[in-house]
Amino acid sequence: MNQSSNSSSVGNRERESTKKHWENFWSVKKHVHEVYSNNDRVLRNIRNVTDLKGKRILEVGAGTGRDSFGMVQVGASVVMIDYSMNSLRIIRDLATEEQINVYAVGGNAFALPFYDETFDIVFHQGLLEHFRKKEAELLIRENVRVLKKGGLLLVDVPQRYHIYTIMKHILIAMNKWFAGWEREFSIGELEGFLRSIGLQPVYRYGEWMYPSLLYRVIREILIKAGIKLPLYPRLSRFTSNVRYNLRKRFSHNLSLYTGISIGILARK
Repeated sequence: MNQSSNSSSVGNRERESTKKHWENFWSVKKHVHEVYSNNDRVLRNIRNVTDLKGKRILEVGAGTGRDSFGMVQVGASVVMIDYSMNSLRIIRDLATEEQINVYAVGGNAFALPFYDETFDIVFHQGLLEHFRKKEAELLIRENVRVLKKGGLLLVDVPQRYHIYTIMKHILIAMNKWFAGWEREFSIGELEGFLRSIGLQPVYRYGEWMYPSLLYRVIREILIKAGIKLPLYPRLSRFTSNVRYNLRKRFSHNLSLYTGISIGILARK
């Protein structure tokens, strides 16, 4: 979640996700090891389509940058861009801590400071949903501009048919949502959107939330009461194996319509 500047109505104004929201968010979440990771879902799903060794990759709206670190470890060269200075500090601190060589750049996702056809892969997770259709199209077209012919764009967004969507819109209506404003997509809507810009989807995926949304909500409530549960619940080996096998067997199709997030890789 990262670079945004768009809108939704509050009286005569449109509610928006602004740079201030993200500077505040990454200021509060500066202890990044207390922030849930994406469980390498971006890395895992890109590797289902292509080898990353030797690839030049751009992450737009990088946040903590953790989605990119694993790509460096398998041989990619990664540039990360975000407009939040607090985000860039987190990326640089983590890169130093983990001794990973990445390039973190401050900049605007709508005017990327790179030449045409620079990257083999461009991706973002938690970014597109903060823009309405017109701005979202401009964002994707700028992604495509810096992508090599035949290169891959990965777009990862919240999946519409989830209780998380209901909770999010209640908080948005109360002006309590951490990002100010956000929307969501169905897999068909996202695929159609990318096709309308001239991209060819080649792979799609959905991901369930782990730990569960219920566990995360309870954990946040208890933290406010001074009780801190572990970031991840300590499950028995048997329970962990059952969950892993169920996800592996059923997740690909079912999670496209029931998961917390969906993603598409599309070719230029």
